[in-house]
Formats: sequence, C-alpha cells, structure tokens
Amino acid sequence: MSGVKRNVLNVKQKIEILQKLDNRESASTDAEDVLNEGNTISRYAALQSVETLLDYMGQQGFDYGDITAVRKICVEIREQMNKEQKQRRITDFFKQ
Repeated sequence: MSGVKRNVLNVKQKIEILQKLDNRESASTDAEDVLNEGNTISRYAALQSVETLLDYMGQQGFDYGDITAVRKICVEIREQMNKEQKQRRITDFFKQ
C-alpha cells in the first residue's frame, strides 16, 4: 500500500460533519467531496478514524446517544472487515 495517497478526514472535518448531522443538514456530500478526489479509504483506516473520534467524544463529554451511534459505525466496519476476510479465506481455499 505504500505510495498510495489517501485522503482521510481530519478531526475538524469529522466534527463539522457531525454538527451538520445534528442540525439535520446533509453531511454526506462533504464526506463524498473528500473521498471522491480519486482515492478510497481502507476499512482499517476508517475504523481507526472512527475509534479516534470515539475517544474524542468521550473526552469532550458528548451525549451517550451520539457515542452509541458512532460505536454502531465501528461495529458495522468490523462486520464488513470480517466478511471480507472470510471471503478471502474461501477464495484462497479454492485456489489451492
């Protein structure tokens, strides 16, 4: 993966997106703008970013409901990673 340039949302961008979500505005276009610059973010990098956001939210005393919503995102990312790993194992098994 070396040499691959990735765009990752920084903390300020994440907070802005969360604030827009709180205000019921569309934050998806902001995130898509960052991601559509020609690169994708790996699930692992996304998981690390969301976990960092969780740490920040805990330190800043965010509402429990908000923290729970972000934790659900972590769970979904891990589930996708597990599915991907299972599929890789199945593919590798049949290649042998």
